[in-house]
Amino acid sequence: MKIFFKLLRREFKLFWGNKVLVLLFIGAPLFYGMLLGYVYGKGKITQLPIVVVDEDQSAMSHKAIEMMNDNEVLNIVLLKTDRSNLTELSIEEDAACIVLIPKDFEKDILTKRYPEVTTIVNTSNVLTANYASSALQLVFGTLKVGTQLEGMRKQGVPENLLMGQYEPFKTTFIKKNNRSTNYMYFLWPGVLATVLQQVLLLGLALSFASEFENNTFKNLVAQTKNTFSLIMVKVIPYLIMSLGIWLMYGLFTVWFKIPFTENLGALTLIAGVLVTSVSFMGILVSILLPNQLKATEVLMVIATPSFILSGFTWPLSQMPLWVQYMADVIPLTHFLQAFRILIVENGPVHLTYPYILNMLIIAVVAFILSFIALKIKVKRLTRSTVDL
Repeated sequence: MKIFFKLLRREFKLFWGNKVLVLLFIGAPLFYGMLLGYVYGKGKITQLPIVVVDEDQSAMSHKAIEMMNDNEVLNIVLLKTDRSNLTELSIEEDAACIVLIPKDFEKDILTKRYPEVTTIVNTSNVLTANYASSALQLVFGTLKVGTQLEGMRKQGVPENLLMGQYEPFKTTFIKKNNRSTNYMYFLWPGVLATVLQQVLLLGLALSFASEFENNTFKNLVAQTKNTFSLIMVKVIPYLIMSLGIWLMYGLFTVWFKIPFTENLGALTLIAGVLVTSVSFMGILVSILLPNQLKATEVLMVIATPSFILSGFTWPLSQMPLWVQYMADVIPLTHFLQAFRILIVENGPVHLTYPYILNMLIIAVVAFILSFIALKIKVKRLTRSTVDL
């Protein structure tokens, strides 16, 4: 045990002696946590620029324009009376939508000719396009209802029959979980979990690869030939330091006032399973590829698309089957599913058991393969030393 703690101290010294690794492992979570927090701090998109062409210039069209201005998502940056030079002007104003109110808009409504308001949606950015088009649908839906009810009143329909005449059934939408549709609550945790996985893989890619490359592996083996001890000496420092990053993330939720308070204890334990499985994956690649650059490159290839493949932003069910199989091998996929259940949906812990089991399977398989590969390396080194 004394030798084991001595090797642990050695591992911490190696880590803190590598300034680039320290900067990446501690600096990346800190930097990305703060950066994303301030980038998405507002959480909701408001004041999207739109261009409105009012060819009618009537009381009805002015009312529509007023309603658009009152909507918090929309901001009329340009109001025109004709359609000239629209494309260039909308690009200059970075408009999310162009709304065309036709000539005789009010007249056609009053004579029941059903005029058409055309909305040209700029889908170069799908997110802003969806927000703007949804807001415009709400505005014109409200205007249509108000206009129809006013027309029925003028026809003499009694007030007590008015809603029954117009509305044969009611529809109710109830937002659950992220009720404010705050984009930060949705994106920020997933990206930070991805950063944690990435820095762990990067750090552990260098664990054994650096020993092989710097020819210090024989010094390590000279102190202990126990394969389990050699693996744990490399993993334990990162488990400890990952706890510090997890606490940092907790402070971020306080700083940015993110209401993630439920099931934190259970999530912390699941995060520990994530870190363990990722660590053994990193160790395995580091043993198999005894070159720091190659090991780092391979693990970055695995880590870079992991957020896309995780199913956090795009449903796994919509991906090809072979992509789903790839996603299942990445621990982040299962952690983010468990995170969504516990924190976003406030679900019971037992629903996360399948995802915990999947991460444990990844950890066990990676550990066994790492143990076998390292055992072979130690035997080869011992045999070559004896031959000498």
